[in-house]
Amino acid sequence: MVKDALDGNQEAFRQLMEKYRNPIYHHIYRMVRDKGQVEDLVQEIFIKAFSSLASYSSNFAFSTWLYKIGTNHTIDYLRRKKLSTLSIDQPVQTRDGELEYELPDTTYRPDKHILEDQRRSLIQEAIDSLPPKYFRVIVLRHQQELSYEEIAVELKLPLGTVKAHIFRARELLYKKLRHKRDSI
Repeated sequence: MVKDALDGNQEAFRQLMEKYRNPIYHHIYRMVRDKGQVEDLVQEIFIKAFSSLASYSSNFAFSTWLYKIGTNHTIDYLRRKKLSTLSIDQPVQTRDGELEYELPDTTYRPDKHILEDQRRSLIQEAIDSLPPKYFRVIVLRHQQELSYEEIAVELKLPLGTVKAHIFRARELLYKKLRHKRDSI
C-alpha cells in the first residue's frame, strides 16, 4: 500500500489512513485530551503526511514515520497553544492603576498540630492496650525500627513467631482504631 501511495494512488493512501487513523488518534489523544481538537490534529497529520510522502524512506516502518509526523505536529500545536501567563509577584497595570494579586493559603490549618497530637495519642493508647507479647514486637518494630531478625534475636523468639506476632498485633490495632478512623 505504501508503494502504491508513493506512486500517487490515492486509494492506497486512503487505505493507509483507515489503517492508522485510530492508532494515531489514540496516540495524539494521550497528549492533547480534547476530542474535538484531536480530530482536527489527526486530519492535519494525514494531510501533512500525504504532502510529505515523497520524503518517506522505506528503510523505516511507515507507522514509525507517521507517528513521528503526528508527534511533531502535536508538539508544535501545544507550543502554539501555550497559555499566556502573568506573574503573581508583579502588579498588573489596569486603567485604574495597579492591581496586585493575593492568593489565599488554602493549606494552612492552625489546628494541624493539635490534630496530629490527638492522632498520636489515640494510636499510642491502642498500642498500650495490646497484650504484652504484641506490645513488645510493635514497639520494637515501629518505634525502635528494628528488623524482624533483630526483634527475633532481642526477644529470643523464632523469626516466624515474630512475624506472626507483628501480624496479629497490627490486626488488633486495626480493629481498635477502625471506628476512630474519622476522628484521627
